[in-house]
Amino acid sequence: MNSNWNIFKHKLRVGRFFLLGITILISLLIFVSPSPTQPSERIKITVMMQALEATQWEPLEARFEKENPDIDLVIVKAPNATNLVEDLYTSAFILGDSPYDLAYLDMVWLPKFAAAGWLRDLNEFISPEELEAFLPGDVAGGIFKGGLYRMPFRSDGGMLYYRTDMLEENGYEPPNTFEELVTIAEDLQAKGVAKWGFVWQGKQYEGLPAMFIEVLEGFGAYWINADSLEVGLDSGDAIAAVEFLRNTVQKGISPPGVTTYAEEESRRLFEAGETVFLRNWPYVAVLAADSGIAGKYGLKPMVHREGYSSSACQGGWGLGITSSSPHPEEAWRVIEFVSSEDNQRQFTIETGYIPSLRSLYNDPTIVATYPHYPQLLEVVENATLRPPIVQYAQASDILQRYLSAALTDTMTSEQAMKAAASETRSLLAVP
Repeated sequence: MNSNWNIFKHKLRVGRFFLLGITILISLLIFVSPSPTQPSERIKITVMMQALEATQWEPLEARFEKENPDIDLVIVKAPNATNLVEDLYTSAFILGDSPYDLAYLDMVWLPKFAAAGWLRDLNEFISPEELEAFLPGDVAGGIFKGGLYRMPFRSDGGMLYYRTDMLEENGYEPPNTFEELVTIAEDLQAKGVAKWGFVWQGKQYEGLPAMFIEVLEGFGAYWINADSLEVGLDSGDAIAAVEFLRNTVQKGISPPGVTTYAEEESRRLFEAGETVFLRNWPYVAVLAADSGIAGKYGLKPMVHREGYSSSACQGGWGLGITSSSPHPEEAWRVIEFVSSEDNQRQFTIETGYIPSLRSLYNDPTIVATYPHYPQLLEVVENATLRPPIVQYAQASDILQRYLSAALTDTMTSEQAMKAAASETRSLLAVP
């Protein structure tokens, strides 16, 4: 039995690497093959991104090439799973002679890519004064050891959604603290106003630590101090943060299945009118506007413990110039173009993604399309980075496993967080 299982696992690994190899080969062919419709003297600048967003970038790509006829911007479509995109970039860099001039980066990849020397420092292209136009969390997500390796393009941040009609009809204001959220949720459930009080992302995947860091910060605790590499997961406040989430499940405020929910499962439950509160990302506001709860929901920064402040998990994507690119000046022209106010505005209107430029959250054209954008600014201006460390993927995996164990009652909150802290310290070589 063990022998057969080992053979099966080996085949799975081989199959995954085969898929990566084929995708890289296709990317290389795209890079080296001459285009019959483009003049050979045009400089080719290549970037890879998820297939869905690559399609959304097509109008942006067309506008860039119209204004920059000497550059052929080639966007390679990758799988929509972000972990596979990271794997493909990593494989291309390790193999050498990467075909990519630009890397489209989730900010949690940045420390690994920068530490490995795969990205060029962008400080030679932009001044600190120019960076002040961007949201501080988005800029911070592109910095590693004093170097700027990623220019922000689109931002993201977690927040609390709530049913305005349910609260108003029962005499409640939107909650600011965890205690207020629980009180309102239990009361409205008892009255039969809603089936569930609070839904969130409890599945064991990257969305779990992204959600948890907001609760953690709201309890005055922390995960990893990136400067000192101190680990705070086993503090009393961190354990209390886990207990808050456990209690929402045990008390029936959150559904039992919440420990299997990602963003979409929790969104659908909220849009179906079955819950009072939802923790999720900005994209929900756009989709909910076309649902049965249109006009009946609001959004605000995440709740916190009394005496502390709310925090949003900082997310977002941006562009870095690869160290191997023979055309850094032309690659920067792409970054400069897409980062501009006009193009971020147009992309925001076309896609609903939130911009990294602070000025656009109150832009009349955007607000006419998305009236909730001024409220989003309060959320994203108070964002917290996931630990910007080279070993982030491993640290996230540790936290995911032990958080899941606590939330599913396999371990107590204290046992889980002490084990997570110990294993994280070993990863970071911290005594």
